[in-house]
Amino acid sequence: MTAAPRPPGPARLTIRRTTVADPLARPLLDELTHEYSSRYARPVDLSREYPAEEFAPPGGAFLLLLEDGAPVAGGAFRRYDARTAELKRIWTHSAHRRRGLGRRVLAALEEDAAARGYTRIHLTTGPRQPEAKGLYLAAGYRPLFDLSVPPETIGPLPFVKHLESPRP
Repeated sequence: MTAAPRPPGPARLTIRRTTVADPLARPLLDELTHEYSSRYARPVDLSREYPAEEFAPPGGAFLLLLEDGAPVAGGAFRRYDARTAELKRIWTHSAHRRRGLGRRVLAALEEDAAARGYTRIHLTTGPRQPEAKGLYLAAGYRPLFDLSVPPETIGPLPFVKHLESPRP
């Protein structure tokens, strides 16, 4: 017996709260590693950047955005300080860009962080990632750097955003 075909229409997007070790995360993290290594012309090893447990509850989170069960985007946060979560590893698979998926991941991470009592989000993105810079500006993040200065002269580009408290 075969499964009934999915009716035509938009793909089903779901959020999966998981861990960095989830096998579904591997393709996204591998592509992210390759992208960083290519853009910055140096090897990058995300597994050495931060221990995986920093992206686990209660202080952190790691999520995947799945389209019909397949990972298309993801991201994480970790504790930065008592009031602040730090976003890391926000990524959209190259075959699924320009669809607002990064924005959906960002919103889900913000919601999770607020639900855990964080009141602020901090993040940095690289100077060779104009798409990320544009995403954070469009999502209401305040740059902690001079936007008129060439990003390559700054280094990592820091942003901050205050979160609304979740409603009871």
